[in-house]
Amino acid sequence: MNFISLIILALLLVSPEARAQTRKPATIAELAAYRGADREALLYAGAKTEGKITWYTSLAGDSYKELVKAFETKYQGVRVESYRAAGAELVVRLQEEGKARRNIADTIETTEGSLIFLRDEKLLRPYDSPQLDKYPEDGKERADKNLVYWALARESYIGLTYNKTLVPKEAVPRNFDGLLHPQLKGKMGISIGQTSDKVIGAMLKTRSEEFVKKLKAQEIKLYSIDAPALVNNIAAGEIVASPAIFQTHTLLAASKGAPVEWVPMDLVPTNVGSAAIAANPPHPHAALLMADFLLSSAGQQVLEKYYYGSGAKDYGFKKWRPEHGLTTDQYEKELERWDKLLNSITRK
Repeated sequence: MNFISLIILALLLVSPEARAQTRKPATIAELAAYRGADREALLYAGAKTEGKITWYTSLAGDSYKELVKAFETKYQGVRVESYRAAGAELVVRLQEEGKARRNIADTIETTEGSLIFLRDEKLLRPYDSPQLDKYPEDGKERADKNLVYWALARESYIGLTYNKTLVPKEAVPRNFDGLLHPQLKGKMGISIGQTSDKVIGAMLKTRSEEFVKKLKAQEIKLYSIDAPALVNNIAAGEIVASPAIFQTHTLLAASKGAPVEWVPMDLVPTNVGSAAIAANPPHPHAALLMADFLLSSAGQQVLEKYYYGSGAKDYGFKKWRPEHGLTTDQYEKELERWDKLLNSITRK
């Protein structure tokens, strides 16, 4: 067999998938699915040519600013223009931009409930990333051709926060049953909103509606303030505990000297922020580069600095994402049911 024949035979033995990965992507769809060894270099080169990225996020505080700084430091020459708003506001903005055919957003980072709506409205582009291999399968919303609509970039955990100086050790709840302890009667509070609704959903999932109704005897006060403000009330002793507080808020308050501690219950409702790509990103290389960065160890380190959890890690408690696997309508109906039950067991 001559030399040319050997080369032809070798080429024939290469799988179609391998041949596809050696060919450079020519369209946005091909770029989004590209997993070649030179992916990062290819995306960075393209992003420098594009010059910038527009990133929509619902991250609060300084965390998203720190991510921008870290990204621009690592990928010099690529400027990030960030737009920060609550998830519901991002949905409305993206919906309006879609109707007007104004393609502004490149990468989107927000909660799963909002992303479900954007997916259903066909405002997201499925993509692939080598970073996905580090995450559990249920942390990825699968699309066709083994691509994903989004993948977990951050997690926030909802559990019980209590005042360490006012709640005796034997009265600290370690599960939902512990909320019925006599020493907590009339001393607990909870905020209006989806955070508390999800805790009711977790109780229904692990106990029953009859159990939830027993909590009415505990005279839990319903507050119309957000969770960080409620943590301040716990620290000040106005109430001694709440079963619906983010670990993030508790750790932040404790780092400033507040006598508060967070405890996971039987099932921990988990709010997730995930990385997604807009359906028609004007800067596709930069869009994918940012998604990869958010999911990478470099991006995760920034988020953990601000007390966010990582979907790639096991923290020793059982996580539950209430929205996962549901349509927008199904999730809204569940929230309505949980909220009605919450209002029935609390006092104003």
